[in-house]
Amino acid sequence: MPVLSGFLNAKLGKMWKAGEQLLPTSVWMLSTYQQGALALELPELIQLVKLVWKSKHSLQGTKRKGISESEEALSHFQGRLSGFRAESLKISTTANSGEIGTKKKVKRLLSFQRYFHASRLLRGIVPQTSLHLLDGDYLGQASHMLSKVGTWSFDMFLFDRLTNGNSLVTLLCHLFNVHGLIEHFQLDMVKLHRFLVTVQEDYHSQNPYHNAMHAADVTQAMHCYLKEPKLARFLTPLETFLALMAAAAHDVDHPGVNQPFLIKTKHHLASLYQNVSVLENHHWRSTVGMLRESGLLSHLPVEMTQVIEQQLGSLILATDISRQNEFLGRFKSHLDNDDLCLQDADHRHFMLQIALKCADICNPCRVWGMSKQWGERVCEEFYRQGDVERQFDLEISPMCNQQTDSVPGIQIGFITYIVEPLFNEWTRFTESSVLTESMMCHLRNNKVKWRGLLHKQHHNGEENEQLSEVS
Repeated sequence: MPVLSGFLNAKLGKMWKAGEQLLPTSVWMLSTYQQGALALELPELIQLVKLVWKSKHSLQGTKRKGISESEEALSHFQGRLSGFRAESLKISTTANSGEIGTKKKVKRLLSFQRYFHASRLLRGIVPQTSLHLLDGDYLGQASHMLSKVGTWSFDMFLFDRLTNGNSLVTLLCHLFNVHGLIEHFQLDMVKLHRFLVTVQEDYHSQNPYHNAMHAADVTQAMHCYLKEPKLARFLTPLETFLALMAAAAHDVDHPGVNQPFLIKTKHHLASLYQNVSVLENHHWRSTVGMLRESGLLSHLPVEMTQVIEQQLGSLILATDISRQNEFLGRFKSHLDNDDLCLQDADHRHFMLQIALKCADICNPCRVWGMSKQWGERVCEEFYRQGDVERQFDLEISPMCNQQTDSVPGIQIGFITYIVEPLFNEWTRFTESSVLTESMMCHLRNNKVKWRGLLHKQHHNGEENEQLSEVS
């Protein structure tokens, strides 16, 4: 299917005809892309990517070993940073142009990792790190796990260990290949990998919960939802691309604190986005900046990339938990009135927003072993915020006081007031599919287990009080 088949509308249809290629295939793109379906297994694809990488590196030669830049290179680089204007990125350079590359100072919002990595790529300097792709070990347990990536019992904790902490990059490379997106959009594999590595590295690994492994878990859940029979037959390649991309980047550069914390500490992000969907706006703008820096979509028409950027924003902004009732009410209304028409592009986009919201909060629907780990991780992140608030004499946010807010109590409240209402409506939409029934079964069982742990904590607390009174 041609790349524009699901994209044409009255305006764009005058510019492109279905069936036409967008541009001649890049010299760095695999020749297989011009020969129909991509019939490569991922291990073989990885080997080809590495060959391409080595070829580019050898052609670049010694001129890319140096760090110093010319004034012309600096001008070009600053021009490419236009995607970050909304993030108020400021660059200061030294007077000596021969030392620009080594003395450049950058004031970033929250993360310095992405700028350092992406700016070196823009200057044409090949990273010294490896491609983060597995070699021989990939053919073992990780490969076996990827063959079952569409199952709900997929263990992201194990997969992250098997991929040496590169679960997001490895998973996205695999899913883009499985869904035929690399061939369909004629994506340059080296640019794709660079972009995914940049996204992965821009997640804060020190966060117990909002890290790259959470993004990989949400992406795996989204992959499962995209296969739901009620939805799958209507989706275009562009919508699949948007759904996976939004899932992977929906929490990028998350600082490990919530929006109320940023507002009450008068953080500049809160001012920049006027206290509205502060984190979600930052995740979206950061993703757009990385896309532009990577050049991943540079071969596509400008109008198409603009649509991609805007729809990515619409999807990521939907994950704002403060808008939960807004989306839930609209979803319930559609189901009550039976007026969801998935042949309509707007309705499909709305369902992708709902699917991403479900994927983002689906941890309580996982098997108990994984669900319990995710629950403990998110509460640990809450407690860390509470510790900072206590340290600076700020009011401790709800669920962030380790002395009064227990993990089971937080999880039971989250399931009752956030997860169950949304997934009850999702069950209605999917007409109780096999996957949905499995999720809801886990959800009910997990709630019972959390209640058991809460009761045990209360019982132990009462015993401790009695012992202290006796002593």
